[in-house]
Amino acid sequence: MNQSVRAGVAQVAWTGDKESMIELHEKYLAEAAAVGTQIICFQELFYGPYFCQVQDTEFYAYAETIPDGPTTKRFQELAARHGMVIVLPMYEEEQPGILYNTAAVIDADGSYLGKYRKTHIPQVKGFWEKFYFRPGNMGYPVFDTAVGKVGVYICYDRHFPEGWRALGLGGAEIVFNPSATSRGLSAYLWQLEQTAAAAANMYFVGAINRVGVEPLGDNDFYGTSYFASPRGQIVDGAASDQNEELVLRDLDLSHISEVRDQWAFYRDRRPDMYGGLTAP
Repeated sequence: MNQSVRAGVAQVAWTGDKESMIELHEKYLAEAAAVGTQIICFQELFYGPYFCQVQDTEFYAYAETIPDGPTTKRFQELAARHGMVIVLPMYEEEQPGILYNTAAVIDADGSYLGKYRKTHIPQVKGFWEKFYFRPGNMGYPVFDTAVGKVGVYICYDRHFPEGWRALGLGGAEIVFNPSATSRGLSAYLWQLEQTAAAAANMYFVGAINRVGVEPLGDNDFYGTSYFASPRGQIVDGAASDQNEELVLRDLDLSHISEVRDQWAFYRDRRPDMYGGLTAP
């Protein structure tokens, strides 16, 4: 039985200020809603620049509380208006001095379902994230949304297979990986890791990247956002590597059970043999 879900991701260039960035995403949200999109995810830290290219305390001001902050509330209203599930990657302030790289998940009726906090935090040139974020501490939640079971894994997380597997075992049907990924060392991994994670766990993956060079550094964010199928195939091609783009794809969730019945990776797991993976 076809269980088609129209899903979207938006890859966007930095506009220069927070409010215009939010307004631009509102425009893409309305465009997606006009053609029947049921779920959408924005890029990592969607309303700001990728400020982790530098280490400067002024950017702490971008953090908001979740769900009580103004941006979450604003998009709860929009989710209800458009009848769309929204995955909203933001800079979260739990309390002064305690900050996370977080994605809020809002259901199609505007209700707040919860959040995921980025687990793995890099600290290398151009990606000084430990200056800004504490490691996530909420595990790997799977959200029961109006369109199915949805998980989130954020950017650098994608290099670690354990979280992908935990989301799959938690029942995820679509996992979004909002990112800020630039040309260079890891570029060739972009279409490798997330398609491999989709295949290994037999679910859909939405891979979202921003585009352009921002004033804070020379990182060239190369877009090419896409959806991967449970067989690890890119669904109807990837987005541009230069331009902003709203990527909309129809995902047939019935393919998940079809592939799992055929490949049976979860059946053949041997967790009794994996104890050494969690040794310090």
